[in-house]
Amino acid sequence: MKLIDTQRANQLILVKHRLAGIGVCHRRLLALRLPIKMFERLARIRLLYVVLAVLLLVGLLPLSVAGILLSRRTAEELRAIEGRYQAQLVRDKARQIELYGQRYREVVIGLARAFEIAGGNRLPADSGYDARLQKSLQDDPNLIALAICPVRGEIHRAFQVDLIKREEVDQRISEVLAHMSGRGVVIGRPQVIRSGQEMGLTIAAPVMSGEEITAAVIAIVSFQEVFKAVQQTSSKGARELMDAGLPVVFVVDQNGRAVAHPDAAVAFSERPMTDLKVVQDWLETGAQVQSALEPFSLERDGRVTPMLGSYATVELNKNSLLGVIAIQDEAAALASVGDMRRQTLFISMLAAVLALVFGFYFADKLTRPVRELAAGAQRIAAGDFSQRVKVLGRTELGELGASFNQMTDQVERFVGDLQRSAEENHELFLGTVKALAAAIDGKDPYTRGHSERVSRFSVATAQALALPEGEIEKIRISALLHDIGKIGIDDRVLKKPSALTDEEFEIMKSHPQKGFKIMSQIPAMRDFLPGMYMHHEMINGEGYPQGLQGNQIPMQARVVSVADTFDAMTTERPYQRAMDLEAALTRLKSFVGTRYDARVVAAFIAACEAGRIRPGVTRVNRKQSTARNMQPISLPPTPDSVLAVS
Repeated sequence: MKLIDTQRANQLILVKHRLAGIGVCHRRLLALRLPIKMFERLARIRLLYVVLAVLLLVGLLPLSVAGILLSRRTAEELRAIEGRYQAQLVRDKARQIELYGQRYREVVIGLARAFEIAGGNRLPADSGYDARLQKSLQDDPNLIALAICPVRGEIHRAFQVDLIKREEVDQRISEVLAHMSGRGVVIGRPQVIRSGQEMGLTIAAPVMSGEEITAAVIAIVSFQEVFKAVQQTSSKGARELMDAGLPVVFVVDQNGRAVAHPDAAVAFSERPMTDLKVVQDWLETGAQVQSALEPFSLERDGRVTPMLGSYATVELNKNSLLGVIAIQDEAAALASVGDMRRQTLFISMLAAVLALVFGFYFADKLTRPVRELAAGAQRIAAGDFSQRVKVLGRTELGELGASFNQMTDQVERFVGDLQRSAEENHELFLGTVKALAAAIDGKDPYTRGHSERVSRFSVATAQALALPEGEIEKIRISALLHDIGKIGIDDRVLKKPSALTDEEFEIMKSHPQKGFKIMSQIPAMRDFLPGMYMHHEMINGEGYPQGLQGNQIPMQARVVSVADTFDAMTTERPYQRAMDLEAALTRLKSFVGTRYDARVVAAFIAACEAGRIRPGVTRVNRKQSTARNMQPISLPPTPDSVLAVS
């Protein structure tokens, strides 16, 4: 026994080395074919397009980048200029309104001082003050009303009857007198004069006699000059100014209500302007900040519009402040930047067209030799080494063409030699595998030719399944070697003519592991291991050696399993007579879903119906096998015996 085991071990070592060497040659052949197939699959990009793309990139990229950077810089500068202009504008308007208010503040104070000098505590009712007041109104059209209100005595008043009513004058007088105390001048909030549809500002100054107030001089001043100050043009309203990219200037009081606006109706309705963030900011800062620039957003026509905003404070009196607000559509203000960008785009497109026209001409001349070389390389990749490229010229491309033709000659010779060697090695590989399988099958006359038939049946089934050629080749080799593990099974068990004991059956079931252990040490055999190792697995998970089920079993093993069982059922064995084709196929169908994959069985049957699979019946000389005492028996309810010894 030791001598037999030693001989068997030596045979295995020899087979391993031989298969490993053949596997290296086989991989070299595949390595030669793989780059060619990959080259064929790669999408070709014409060099002409690359040259044109480079020309466009080199020509347009600097221009585009410069245009973008310049427009951004211009936009920033223009935004800063507009901001400075707005800030200066509101400061100028605020100063102008302050001077206007200060002017009439001084007028009222001057009248009060004049009455003090004249004896403000003795103002007779018939002293002609009404006429004097009326003359003052006539001399200054901005004065809507003047009044002298003694503490004791009759009020003297004069007003422009076409602009204000007496009741409105008396109401303004009452409001301003309610806030008067001490020597300070009182300036009321600008209010609408309803009868004349004009905005008026009330200013009051006390007439003193020592520390006692004896009277008050009150003036109602027109706000028309302030309206003129905030209007950029007399013919455009706020929307027209904004659409034109011009700033809209208006004045609000300390409550955020408009008191002067390019649209007079806005001021006369005393509309709150607190929905504008710039107005909110001014109300929050008050007199603490004289002027500021505040970018903000405004919803116009259903869309949010970036705006430039600024404000300045008008101090008519310590307790009387106004805010001059300017807002401007940022996009309209920076319209020139948009024009610059459009011009840059136009110039870029023109440059692109010129670059394409001239670039196409020169690139075509430049790339024509390269295309010839590429076409020659494709012919070589397709296996045609008979053609040579025609690239003439004294440039590097001409030299490259000559070198390419020399290389083609050498590659043609080399590939021819390599293909012949690869084909010889492949045939040697297959021959070695077949010889090894035949040696295993030859141990028992009942299994002679079994591996070859299983391989043939497996290939036909794989083709019926429309598997890829590479997978079919793997199945072919795997089926040839599926029983190689039996080389490690004792001949007393392998050739036993009678039924196997449980212990012997377990030994027989170990042949997949033994085959896996032998072949897994050879890298070239890695792709064929599933069929060798798993061809006794069952779909329901009750097979061996791993108990795999369903899709856990590789397709290679599922195909070999059906082919192996079919050959075992259709050839004579010590434990059974051969079945005919119909009986064997019926038996296979009965185990679909439990032992075999339905798709594989269907493909196997289709191959049988197409005549590609025919049972291989092995006959033996009965006189030579009387020791086996073979008796005709029927297949047991389950094909375990078939699977165990097949």
